[in-house]
Amino acid sequence: MIPSELKSSISQNTNMTMKDTGLKAAVFAGGCFWCTEAIFNELKGVKKVVSGYTGGKVANPTYKQVTTGLTGHAECTQITYDPELVTFAELLEVFWMTHDPTTLNRQGADSGTQYRSAIFYTDEDQKQEAIAWKAKLDKEKIWSDPIVTEITKLEKFYPAEDYHQEYYENNPNQGYCRIVITPKLEKFKKIFANKLK
Repeated sequence: MIPSELKSSISQNTNMTMKDTGLKAAVFAGGCFWCTEAIFNELKGVKKVVSGYTGGKVANPTYKQVTTGLTGHAECTQITYDPELVTFAELLEVFWMTHDPTTLNRQGADSGTQYRSAIFYTDEDQKQEAIAWKAKLDKEKIWSDPIVTEITKLEKFYPAEDYHQEYYENNPNQGYCRIVITPKLEKFKKIFANKLK
């Protein structure tokens, strides 16, 4: 459950920089937000991960509305992190390597614009770093197909309903969690073992 004061801060602070605390935030969409949240919750330097919606035209969308694919929103996660412990570049590395950035509006069996791959930058530095990473990975041909990840400015982040928060942690035996998230999380932990909490 998201404390009301944090929910208010998330919805009001569009540049997502927590100046008073020294913390910063990144907003990524990599398919189902349950997967992305579970992964980034394990990363050293990450203080909070909130599942939510962004990139659409409807104010305060509900999960039911977003799943239609008609609101324009993507399922995403807002990752609050300590830049002294983990850099935006390191967050990008985890983002790129834990989903398929070459499938347009699809991650596995999940399809629709709400499951698109996207980086919603909060400042010019994040924008330039994301563009540079994308160009580098395309040049190195890490994947056989070109990267289709959208890189766009964050306009408004809407936290998802409470039952979506810490979904994997609260529902580890649910079918989707066991079949999709657990194997993905185990693979992530092997690859990024030195970056875990």
